[in-house]
Amino acid sequence: MDGRVVSAREPSLPVDDSAFREGRGCFSTARWTGAGLRFEARHLARLARDATGLGIGRVDADEARRAYHELGQAAFGDAEGVLRLQASRGPGGRVRLVATARRLGPDPATFRAITLPAIHDGAVLYRGAKVSNRLLHALASDQLAESGMDEGLLFDSQGRLVEGIRSNLVFLAPGGVACTPPEARGAVAGIALEVASEHLEIVRADLLREDVAGAQELVALNAVRGAVAIVELDGRPVGDGRPGPLAARLAAALDVAV
Repeated sequence: MDGRVVSAREPSLPVDDSAFREGRGCFSTARWTGAGLRFEARHLARLARDATGLGIGRVDADEARRAYHELGQAAFGDAEGVLRLQASRGPGGRVRLVATARRLGPDPATFRAITLPAIHDGAVLYRGAKVSNRLLHALASDQLAESGMDEGLLFDSQGRLVEGIRSNLVFLAPGGVACTPPEARGAVAGIALEVASEHLEIVRADLLREDVAGAQELVALNAVRGAVAIVELDGRPVGDGRPGPLAARLAAALDVAV
């Protein structure tokens, strides 16, 4: 925190921090490979972009990079793990950087998912930001944990697919077109989706609840986990219940990107 590695048990976040006081904070969660950060430049760019858009202030790229790397080395060394770097505003408008680490955990080859009853509240004023105020996602994550599934799908009040709790979603529509929900629905502007869109044509299109069951493929995109096929939804197979060609193309696109 603020340039030094501290124990997670040590009280350190002041009560006047904007992320604590008003939920005004943004973050980027990255995979530590043991040698560095996957998609490093993109994580740094997103954190800086969102911090500016939310009125937090200017994030120094060198300071943010140092926070990721120092914590990665301290927490994991040459092993893999997950790092989360948050930008918020402290006294006098100073940008505060707080990084936390957690174990990577299992890396499943496929996901099982459920649709969740929680209603996604749509786009925030600064569209696409990964904001610290994550109450909806936290409550939905509790429901997901109780279900034993890997991912949960969130829909808006009109029954339109928005995103997963942890992922952007890409689906294969009739005719073989890869689609993802429009930005206006309120999904986080994910790094994995950004990368995949540079290599594959992904059309912005709505998918209603009743259409989900007819998707030929459904793929979760996440900068930590990559591209993972959702093979089961609400206890029923998606398509033929196996990863398909769209999942393979998306995974290949992420593998060649930096």
